[in-house]
Amino acid sequence: MKSHEVIVPAISSDTAGPLGAVHLPRLWLKLTLASAGSLAEGYDECGTGFDAMTLAALGLDRAQTIAFVRSERPTYMEFEEWVTRNGKTDRATIERHNAAIRAYHHGADLAAQMRSASKIKGEDIADAVTLNTIEDLDEIYRRVVQS
Repeated sequence: MKSHEVIVPAISSDTAGPLGAVHLPRLWLKLTLASAGSLAEGYDECGTGFDAMTLAALGLDRAQTIAFVRSERPTYMEFEEWVTRNGKTDRATIERHNAAIRAYHHGADLAAQMRSASKIKGEDIADAVTLNTIEDLDEIYRRVVQS
C-alpha cells in the first residue's frame, strides 16, 4: 500500500474559482485529500459547517458529491463543471452563498477559544473565515516548524 502525505487543507473559505462560489475550492480540496487518504487528522471530509452550507446553497447532494470526487478524482475545473451541471449556480445564488459564508461568525465561546489558541489580539474578530484560516496556518506551523 502506498503511503500518503498528510496535508492540511489550507485554502481559505473565502477563495473562489472561476464560478465565483467561495469555499468551493476548499471543499474540493478536502474531498480530494480524503479520497486519497491524505486529509490531515481533525479535518472533516465534508462537514456540517461551511461544507454543508455550500452544498445546500448550490443545491448539491452530499452523498453524490462525495461519490463523484471519490470515483472520478476530478481536477478542480472538472469539479466546477460537475457542480454547474448538477447544482444551482446562477449569479444570485452564488452571491447569496458568498454573503452567507463571509457573514458567518462562530459562537462567542468558540471564537474566544480560537482567538486564545491562535494568540489573536482583539475580541472583535469572530468571523469564521478568518478564525478558521488562522487555525489552518497554526496547524501547518505545528506540523512543519514544531515537529
